[in-house]
Amino acid sequence: TFLPRQGSWGQGKDQTMSVTTVPLRPVSKGGLWLMWFGVAALIAVAIGFAVKSTPRIGFEVVKEGTGLSPTKADVVLVKYKGTLDDGTEFDANEQAPMQVSQVVPGFSQALVRMKKGGKYKITIPPALGYGENAAGPIPANSTLHFEVELLDFRTEAEVRAMQQQMMQQQQMMQQMQGGAPGGPGAPPPGAVPPQP
Repeated sequence: TFLPRQGSWGQGKDQTMSVTTVPLRPVSKGGLWLMWFGVAALIAVAIGFAVKSTPRIGFEVVKEGTGLSPTKADVVLVKYKGTLDDGTEFDANEQAPMQVSQVVPGFSQALVRMKKGGKYKITIPPALGYGENAAGPIPANSTLHFEVELLDFRTEAEVRAMQQQMMQQQQMMQQMQGGAPGGPGAPPPGAVPPQP
């Protein structure tokens, strides 16, 4: 029997409420295993549903490449053509450098599966592309189709070292030619060089 505090249900009157308990039968070991099997089956179905509902890229190898694949930290050099479902070409490039981590998620997922010299066809669902956002000639919620050839890839550190080396070579060339106009070792802009 349960007795509430004075005045909690009425105007100062005591009220009682009864609770009936029902004994539960013990569960047999076989029944317990059956229950856990059912729980495991439900979890497996839920995981399967989650995996099926997760968007994935389409990835077809046209020509197998060789060697290692780039990582998300690498910079790739690719030849590509991008089209929409209706075949409209929205972009193409013969030699495009790009950092793997700086492209749309679906393109990044495809790049890390490629090998140098390989050619691929990729289909990127909207959720792994630009999603609900339009991007230039690409309408919102567009599926993207790409033909890609992985020409080469380097680590970001290698690319920085190459850029630094190129800058040093340019500076040396300018110094050998008497410097850039207005720069050190060169006549001021507009100056007439002396005649022999």
